[in-house]
Amino acid sequence: MSTAPDPEPRAPKPALVFDDPLDQQTADDTDRGWGERTDGDPAADLKRFLDEKPPHHL
Repeated sequence: MSTAPDPEPRAPKPALVFDDPLDQQTADDTDRGWGERTDGDPAADLKRFLDEKPPHHL
């Protein structure tokens, strides 16, 4: 008669969360993005626009 080894305990499955996902802050809310200005200098804004403009917008 053979004895089977005890099965290893399984990790518990993560619980389902039914919270509203729009109430949570995302990385997009905290990262610096295109619309944020650093110093409000119009010349710096123009330089950034020209530096980052795609080639098809020449």
